[in-house]
This record gives sequence, structure tokens and C-alpha cells, in this order.
Amino acid sequence: MIELILLGTFVGLLSGLFGIGGGTILVPLLLLLGYETKIAIGISVIQMVFSSVYGSYLNNKKGTLDVLMVVIIGLGGFTGALLSGNITASFSDETLEMVFLAFAVFALIRLFMKTHDYKHEKKVNKAVLFVTGFVIGAISMSIGVGGSLILVPILVGFLHVPLKKATSAGLFFVVFSSVSGLISHTLHGHVDYTSGIIIGLASLAGVYAGIHLKHHILNVSLQKKLLTVLYLIIVIYLLYRIF
Repeated sequence: MIELILLGTFVGLLSGLFGIGGGTILVPLLLLLGYETKIAIGISVIQMVFSSVYGSYLNNKKGTLDVLMVVIIGLGGFTGALLSGNITASFSDETLEMVFLAFAVFALIRLFMKTHDYKHEKKVNKAVLFVTGFVIGAISMSIGVGGSLILVPILVGFLHVPLKKATSAGLFFVVFSSVSGLISHTLHGHVDYTSGIIIGLASLAGVYAGIHLKHHILNVSLQKKLLTVLYLIIVIYLLYRIF
């Protein structure tokens, strides 16, 4: 239990510090501790339920959450994530780890991509928003990561949603997809609830501490450098583990 509390606090701290989903960090750490890949994914989904609900509550208090837009994408994500348990069960651990590696590489590359902040949003068909959410929900929950890393660039780059609103929307989207993903993974026996709940609760304290450190100690430049090192470590570990 002490190990799990420390792990949850550490993951939450890094999530709050760098503004990233805990799954990107948690799944490799659980693999390192000896958990099976599918169980590690299930535990990560539980942690995402805790962190996304808590983070969305904070964002809503700050007034940066466009609930109507995200509900449409979120319903798509909820529907898509219902398939995540089937998708995870259909592939070997090695294949899932390779998909996770591709996701980690994308996260690393995205750090070097410039993000344009647009003032005027595009009007997009609701069906397009739903399908976008469906695809992201199905893929992201299959490997135990939040879909916000994929969703935010789409909202900003294609729909011209302001960056702050897009970030808040990405986190709120994870509420829908993670709850649905948890249902799906539970039905397929991928979830260790005891470990997941302990890590999830501990991560909330870590998130609070991480956000405090982010605003009072680290500047943006140092944050980016540390995050780059973190993703490099994750990518190198996964490459070593797989190959």
C-alpha cells in the first residue's frame, strides 16, 4: 500500500507540474513494477477517472470550460471507449506496448511543435465532433491514456478553439472516456480496483502539490526541458522493454 500511495502521489505531482495525463507516466511505471500490461492499463483508467473529474471541477471554477461543445465530443468518446476493453483484449501485450510507444513518441514530438492560439472558433458539424470523440475515446482508452493529448491539437489546429478552452475541454473529455473505459475494462477483467483506487486517491494530493510548484517555482522553459527528459526516459524504457 505504501508503494502504491507513493506511486500515485508521484504520478499526480508530475501531472500537476507538467499538465499531462497521468496514464502516460503511470503505465510505464506499473510495467516496471511487474504488473501485466492489460492490468496496468486498467489501473491507469481508474486513476484518470479521479484526476479528470477533479481537474475539470477546478477548470469549471476558473470559467475556462465550454460544457456544450465538450458534451458532444464527450458522448462520442464515451461511446468509443465502450469498445476499449474489446480492443485491448484482442491484442497481445507486445502490440499494446508498441502502440503506447508510438503515443509516447508523438507526445515527445508535440513538445517541439508550435501551437497557434486563434481568437475566432470555427463552426463545426456536431456529427464531426461526435465521430472525433468516438475515435479518440476508442484508441486512447485501449492503451490507458487520456485522449486530451490527441484532442487538444485537433481543437486548436482545425477548429481554432483558444488554447486554454481546448486544454480544459481535453480534460473534461477524459471524464467521459475514462468512465466508459473503466466499465469496458472491468467487463474484460483488466481492472485491479484496490491498486487503482489507492493510486487514484493519492494522485489527487500529488496534483495539488504539482500545480502549486508549477505556479510558484518552475518557469515555462524549465518545465519544457524537464518534460522532454521525462518523455525521453519513457520512450527509452519502452524501446528497451519491447526490443
